[in-house]
Amino acid sequence: MTRRFVQQMADGDAVDEVFLVADKQLRANRNGNLYLQVELRDRTGAMSARLWNAGEHLFRSFEAGDFLLAKGKVQLFQGALQMILSHIDRVESEKVELADFLPHTEQDVSKLYERLRAFMLKLGNPHLRGLAECFLMDQDFVHAFCKAPAGVRNHHAYLGGLLEHVVTLLDAADRLAPLYAELDRDVLLMGVFLHDIGKVRELTFDRAFSYTDEGQLIGHLVIGVEMLNEKVARVPDLTGEAFPAELLLRLKHLILSHHGTYEFGSPKLPMTPEAIALHHLDNFDAKVHSFTRDIRDDRNSTSAWTPFNQSLQRRLFKGGPSETAYAPTAEGVE
Repeated sequence: MTRRFVQQMADGDAVDEVFLVADKQLRANRNGNLYLQVELRDRTGAMSARLWNAGEHLFRSFEAGDFLLAKGKVQLFQGALQMILSHIDRVESEKVELADFLPHTEQDVSKLYERLRAFMLKLGNPHLRGLAECFLMDQDFVHAFCKAPAGVRNHHAYLGGLLEHVVTLLDAADRLAPLYAELDRDVLLMGVFLHDIGKVRELTFDRAFSYTDEGQLIGHLVIGVEMLNEKVARVPDLTGEAFPAELLLRLKHLILSHHGTYEFGSPKLPMTPEAIALHHLDNFDAKVHSFTRDIRDDRNSTSAWTPFNQSLQRRLFKGGPSETAYAPTAEGVE
């Protein structure tokens, strides 16, 4: 029987499908009665769901990353679709098709990886090219890098998202670098490649997207520097020369400063031309991706605006027919 995916559901639809649990919470309403708040997802997207009058026993009967058979109804609430559940049952993973539940890039991963290799192996600096080779020869790293999402729920939060994000940035950096003669193109491109490598160990993505213990306790910036140190130690075997100390410092700085500001998790502010360029390129791609995703995924045709996005702290304008839209008069523009 063909399943109905999240993106196919509309206001008023009955629900009787298996979903992956991305998150769960036990909350209390104004009267102190407990209810279950869960985020249910499949490969097309996620939807918030509520089950009223749920107790501690039901809350503990499943975990994030489990599969649930959910029954209920879809309703439109404050501009967003949600499920009101009447019944849930845990389903064993052996009984589901995993490919139905994890979102993945729409691009060809093998072609993205070949573009990545082309950029890295054509670097003019022999030390940076040797460093790239050390990473690309590590098949475990390559496998994880090509599969990892770029995040759990924000930009590029799907399998292959990290690779897609990095290749887009490499394309952008390659086109912009000739406009700024003071930028070291090779350093910038290597910084693009390295800036999020720690996410292959920060995140777990075999089923639900979440954080590893290492990711929670250390984070991908520090993990990335550790991974860089491990690979730099092997570069002299390829080049026959010691890796330049200042070049290594510049690469570490690119990783540690790419979030741009202290409030967004950077232990250091960008202090080189390549670092500030990387920060703004990274932020640009992440924000444009988030905006276009929210607009594309909002299926409420009754409003020209998306629901409020907590991470962006705003609603987004979708546009569309409007009675107040400007139209020139027969006499022309006033």
